[in-house]
Amino acid sequence: MSAPTAPTTAIPSKFLSHPDHLGVVAVGFSGGQCKPGTEAAPTALLSSGLLTQLSSDLGYTLHHDDTVHTYSSVLPASDPPHRGMKNPLSVSRVTEALSKQVYEHAKEGRMVLTLGGDHSIAIGTVSGVARGVKERTNKDISVIWVDAHADINTPETSDSGNVHGMPVAFLTGLARDEKFGWLDETMAVGGRLSTRKLVYIGLRDIDRGEKEILRREGVRAFSMHDIDRHGIGKVMDMALAHIGADTPIHLSFDVDALDPQWAPSTGTPVRGGLTLREGDFICECVHETGSLVAMDLVEVNPMLEEQGIDATVRAGVSLVRCALGDTLL
Repeated sequence: MSAPTAPTTAIPSKFLSHPDHLGVVAVGFSGGQCKPGTEAAPTALLSSGLLTQLSSDLGYTLHHDDTVHTYSSVLPASDPPHRGMKNPLSVSRVTEALSKQVYEHAKEGRMVLTLGGDHSIAIGTVSGVARGVKERTNKDISVIWVDAHADINTPETSDSGNVHGMPVAFLTGLARDEKFGWLDETMAVGGRLSTRKLVYIGLRDIDRGEKEILRREGVRAFSMHDIDRHGIGKVMDMALAHIGADTPIHLSFDVDALDPQWAPSTGTPVRGGLTLREGDFICECVHETGSLVAMDLVEVNPMLEEQGIDATVRAGVSLVRCALGDTLL
């Protein structure tokens, strides 16, 4: 744990009892998809000096165990496909362990920052935060999912079988499986993520089955079309109005929400995405609500587009800083 040397943000926190304390969990796991490299992302982000910046520039007291967790001790010796899912047992065991880690920070009233890792880890982060926040405040959390993809496939609607395309389905209960039985127990305490408290921003590559789910469930989703039409400022006004002012927010940010010119080193880049400034603005707006309780940054892949990894890491650092209170003036 390191002590702050500068004051933290002037925005008062609504739901954190220790808003100047930051719990950090580094997750070196890439089993939710098939491209190696995301397990190296936390090391790349930490090596950039991110935690030093959060401490010295933004004044957070850090709670970090100086470890990038690979969870090798819980990984199974064999992990065959199940219901079309690849590595289901590995994802389940890792996210269960991660959920407990995140919960330990959330129950203390700290902000929680998780550095992934692929987006399957959100099964662990959101469930752990939901449990910790619910026990302290008796409130259910909302989730702002910033991503090129909806990640709400069920095992039956997924074409790839990659679980990083399914975390929202598991968190909302649209998908259930005995291999993820721990999640039912955890969410019984923290509450299932309501599709009415879920907002997407930046969507532009959505599977057919996901479109049907989003329409059927009435999920509030802002695609790049909406951002082009209304501008990012209006979109954020609508997104935050939908969530409401009295709801804790978990921000789960996939770096592929940014256009590849800003974040090329990611596994599933899609052209026509957010500018870095728009991504920063999303994070700034969420911070300004005073409702932010946790953030995930996922899907940085140092093994892809090697010439662009420095730019991608810089983009990730910028997003985290903005979400945690950095300002232009």
